[in-house]
Amino acid sequence: MKRNAFTLLEMIVVVMIISILFLLTVPNVTKVIQSVDAKACNAMTKVIDTAIVQYKLDHDSLPSSIQDLVSGGYITESQTVCSNGKSLYLQDGHAVHD
Repeated sequence: MKRNAFTLLEMIVVVMIISILFLLTVPNVTKVIQSVDAKACNAMTKVIDTAIVQYKLDHDSLPSSIQDLVSGGYITESQTVCSNGKSLYLQDGHAVHD
């Protein structure tokens, strides 16, 4: 009589192969997430640099802090922090992050 079920050894081998594949992909996924966060933070600094230019055109002076841009409606409060948690601030008329 032929059985159509997996043996315990076959199940262990399959679980081990899946575990190895999982262990190989997790570090790559975390590297990609870190890379995406860094690129998003750089993009956010460009957005704030654009808001600084708009502020300067409207007020004929540079904003003294990033809160000037928020209170003026040029950016939102959520745009003062990168997706990776780094705070953005103004330095020498440009946006920088920690």
